[in-house]
Amino acid sequence: MTALAIPPGESGGGVHRFPAGQPLRLDSGALLAPLEIAYKTYGALNADKSNAVLVCHALTGDQHAASTHPVTGKPGWWNRVIGPGLPLDPARHFIICTNVVGGCMGSTGPASLDPKTGQPYGLSFPVITIADMVRAQAMFIEALGIETLFAVVGGSMGGMQVLQWAADYPEKLFSAICIAAAARHSAQNIAFHEVGRQAIMADPDWRGGAYQLSGVRPEKGLAVARMAAHITYLSERALQRKFGRELQRDGLSWGFDADFQVESYLRHQGTSFVDRFDANSYLYITRALDYFDLAARHEGVLAQAFQRARHVRFCVLSFSSDWLYSTAESRDIVRALNAAGCRASFAEIETDKGHDAFFLDEPALDSALRGFLASAAEKRGLA
Repeated sequence: MTALAIPPGESGGGVHRFPAGQPLRLDSGALLAPLEIAYKTYGALNADKSNAVLVCHALTGDQHAASTHPVTGKPGWWNRVIGPGLPLDPARHFIICTNVVGGCMGSTGPASLDPKTGQPYGLSFPVITIADMVRAQAMFIEALGIETLFAVVGGSMGGMQVLQWAADYPEKLFSAICIAAAARHSAQNIAFHEVGRQAIMADPDWRGGAYQLSGVRPEKGLAVARMAAHITYLSERALQRKFGRELQRDGLSWGFDADFQVESYLRHQGTSFVDRFDANSYLYITRALDYFDLAARHEGVLAQAFQRARHVRFCVLSFSSDWLYSTAESRDIVRALNAAGCRASFAEIETDKGHDAFFLDEPALDSALRGFLASAAEKRGLA
């Protein structure tokens, strides 16, 4: 296979289209072709291609980890971790971030055109899994001509992708960093996702998933889904600290306007989200999260998923106030890694910022990432 040309300079990107004869084989049994993967890169690949780092994004993220978002104009979602002098430094690392399959920022997803019909896939798009996302990433990394990643890094759904990489492609990894994630989705998390999906599907403008054909979008339903999900990303202490019971204006409205600042905040989160995300992608990606259970393919024993990854250096990080993916779930991952004979570092970071702490200014997270990456680089001969 001819390696994909890597854009020169400090950053690059685009959309890589695989030929129709190279489909993505999905867990459902379906074949997805042609496959397109949208990506961004930061830094330069060294001569022996040993400094590549794959960054995996969370549910509502995309490939614009450290560059201005083309839709919102906002900075990248991890620009406090990726950049000069930061834990992931383009001067040392070749950093790659791809939009997951099923996404809506250039990778093949439900908004893409179905080659069989010439119309958007909509609900005819096949159901995807976290393993499918990782399989597509592995195809892309191979297209870059990279045999082994120095590190694969991700938080939340990105952390789940990290674990899937370790289970499915350990021979392609030197190190792995899993932040604020779990080895399977809990009943509570599935329940929250179902509320969001039902909100979208109850919107009259959803139109059975075929809203693109009518030139409309289920904005109200998607906004409510985002509002419900966003609550799970925060902690009670963070909400109280930021908003308490502060009113949006003087006095009560004695109606159903946004009387409280927290209500106004959630409404803003909802309305701003619909400008950059596709409703059907939200359905498909949340379903992929719900289906995630890494131990299920290994006789229900999580340690067996990591039997081939004993050479990989792992770092598992959690946040003390994260109730979406709790520290207890991170400890379960570490115990499974230890049982499999893997080398694993673990730290619980004390913070009241909840699950979203990995996006926010959290010096302890920066220190943990710097320390682990420096140690791994020394072992890799990159220091």
